[in-house]
Amino acid sequence: MQFFALLTRNTAEFTDADFAPLLHSEAEQRRTLYAEGAVRQVWNRGDIPGSGMMFEAGSDADVRGHLATLPLVKVGMMDIAAIVPLNPYPGFGPKR
Repeated sequence: MQFFALLTRNTAEFTDADFAPLLHSEAEQRRTLYAEGAVRQVWNRGDIPGSGMMFEAGSDADVRGHLATLPLVKVGMMDIAAIVPLNPYPGFGPKR
């Protein structure tokens, strides 16, 4: 099953300078999750600092487990705004 996770940087408590030392390890862990097949796609948000991540997982709990491995989430610098389970869109199926 696919899930979309929407993440926001905790900019109320942390500055860009606070984030900088963790960005390399954050990117490395995201690459690891992608290589393992847990993450399908990653986007930077265009509205506020943060990202969107498409997951392939068995449950919401699995997605939360993957997100918990991210360095920025571990230290409270990245908040999980939403985890949305996605169902296939039926409009592209065979005509009835």
